This record gives sequence, C-alpha cells and structure tokens, in this order.
Amino acid sequence: MSLDTQYHYPVPPPGGWTAEDLDRLPDLPRHTELLDGNLVFMSPQTRFHSRTLSLLEYGLLGQVPDGLGVFREFDVRLDRRNRPSPDVTVVPADADTGPKDTWLRPEDVLLAVETVSDDSVERDRELKPRKYAEAGFPHFWRVEPADGLPVVYVYELDPATRVYVLSGIHHNRLELTVPFPLDIDLTTITNRRPGWRAMVDAPPSHAEN
Repeated sequence: MSLDTQYHYPVPPPGGWTAEDLDRLPDLPRHTELLDGNLVFMSPQTRFHSRTLSLLEYGLLGQVPDGLGVFREFDVRLDRRNRPSPDVTVVPADADTGPKDTWLRPEDVLLAVETVSDDSVERDRELKPRKYAEAGFPHFWRVEPADGLPVVYVYELDPATRVYVLSGIHHNRLELTVPFPLDIDLTTITNRRPGWRAMVDAPPSHAEN
C-alpha cells in the first residue's frame, strides 16, 4: 500500500485528539500514542529495540516482588490529551482491573521504561520524561544502544521538584536495590532467548501481565 495515495490520515478535531479517541478511531497503526493531543505513529521496531524490550520484560517478570505486575507497550492515560505507551511498565498487580482495559492510571505506575530509537530521540530524552515526572512516576529508565548493547540510564523522581535525578548509568549489568532488588545481565541481549531462564525460574505469582 502506498501511504501517499491510499492511506487516509485521521484529521484532528478542533483542540486535538483525546485519550478516549484512541479507543474509537478505526484502523490506527499499532502502538499509536497520544502526546499533547497529537497522534504519534511508531516506526517499525528494529531488532535491537525488540530484543532489548524482551530482555527487560523477562528480567523484570522474573524478579519483581509479589504484588507487582509488568506490562509491555501498554498505554498510560496521563490526562485527556496524553496517552503514551511506555515500552515497559511496572505497576501493582491490582492495577490490572480487567482483560478489556486499554490503559493504566498514572498513579499506579512505579516504573516506566523507554528504549530510544532513531525517530524517538527527543520524545524519549525530553518530552516523555518530563511528562512522566509531572505525572509522578517514581522511577524512569531510558535505554540507549552502545556498541550493540543496551545502556540503561536510571532516574529517580525528586518529589519536591517533580523532576528526575539521574542515579546511575549501567553498562553490561543492571544491578539495583530500588525500586526493588534487581540484577539483569545486559550482555545477554545477544542470546537467542534473553531472560528465558529468569522467566522459567520465577514463581507464577511474579508473572503478572
């Protein structure tokens, strides 16, 4: 299909789109986000991006404490004009209120993770962290590629200023004590099934998704 001749781009209403519109608009591309009333269409994932998400998702599923759940590429409704879809999100298990839910509440988010792609540099380095901090997400990770491996920039929210403070830059290994003890070997991104052993060994109650 040629997008120039056959695809009809949605025309925004006065004032822009709303979070509820994402559930009503037909034929939206997968992983469409809403930022400041504008629809943001995601480019096709690179192999690095996909493998990084799998590595972090499985690593978190295998190590999050009881009572927490992990979502991959699932919307968070920040407000009427903003509904981003973090690459990975950690929330209390009871934030999952039903199989037909299409978004999470910002007050339930403990951790949001974004992996930077060529088309998302400004969004993931500036726009989204600012919005996540304003929404009160306590923890944020930004992941960037370096020599084929993920580098994880770990941020914690300063509750007094509502801005993120960099608490560490992690190469090769992501070893943390907050928001919970965690140890992920980042070099296993090149494995055929990254994080598989952690997921298999995890108790069933940890694999909330």
